[in-house]
Amino acid sequence: MSTRPSQSFVRRFAIACAAMAASLALPDMAAAGALDGLDGSWAGAGSATFDGGSREKLRCNGYYRSGGDNLSMAIKCASAAGAKIELRGTMKNSGGKVSGSWEERTYNAGGVISGSATSGSLKVGISGTINGNMSVSFSPSSQTVAISTTGSSLRTVNISFNRN
Repeated sequence: MSTRPSQSFVRRFAIACAAMAASLALPDMAAAGALDGLDGSWAGAGSATFDGGSREKLRCNGYYRSGGDNLSMAIKCASAAGAKIELRGTMKNSGGKVSGSWEERTYNAGGVISGSATSGSLKVGISGTINGNMSVSFSPSSQTVAISTTGSSLRTVNISFNRN
């Protein structure tokens, strides 16, 4: 009786080990590229709510550039009544933890970003001259952005984007 395994068994064992190693590596790869789905140009509409409850409809464009663990973004919106929002940010994703900086040019505000990213979702707190939260949910063809703030007359921004 031979104690040497058959070639068929060795091949199946090697394939099983390779598959297990690949599955163990997937979470790190997914976390690193969690924001890649935002890359590119987006267009859409939304609304901004201000102190006192006034609300204006917005037309918006979003631009994202991702590379590895880094993401830069620019969201520009305007209303027919003249309200403008120009939000920019740079972020680094490290294993699902996001950190970076932001600025809003119309309100002359800026600060830091910290939060989390998963495939299809970005949730961050913003702090600085204006404080608040931003969440972005996205698929390959659509995206929703929700921002709430304190420390300025701008209270909320909600945008629905489609990929250009």
